[in-house]
Amino acid sequence: MSAFGGSRGTAPKPPEKGVFPLDHFGECTESMRAYLKCLKENNNRMEPCKALSKTYLECRMSRNLMAPQDLRELGFKEAGGDQEQSPVSPSKAPHQPKEEAQGFVAGLKRFK
Repeated sequence: MSAFGGSRGTAPKPPEKGVFPLDHFGECTESMRAYLKCLKENNNRMEPCKALSKTYLECRMSRNLMAPQDLRELGFKEAGGDQEQSPVSPSKAPHQPKEEAQGFVAGLKRFK
């Protein structure tokens, strides 16, 4: 065990899903900046920036900055393609109750 609590000589393993370590060496900075620039130019609409999002995620996965995961699970139609998969198509979207459409938030009445 080293002075900082870790053992020496062990191979690094990718972080668990939902844990995103910082890119200390700037390995994915270029793809991150391109994605953020695209979002800014498109008024934070993600659809025009899907390909850049895919590139950024692939960069992070290839450098063990996030756990490898099938891109189809992250909303992309094909693992190698640029097509995105919409989780719920508008025609199949669940019906939103009238109260929620008007801004109702469950449990809010309790605090008024």
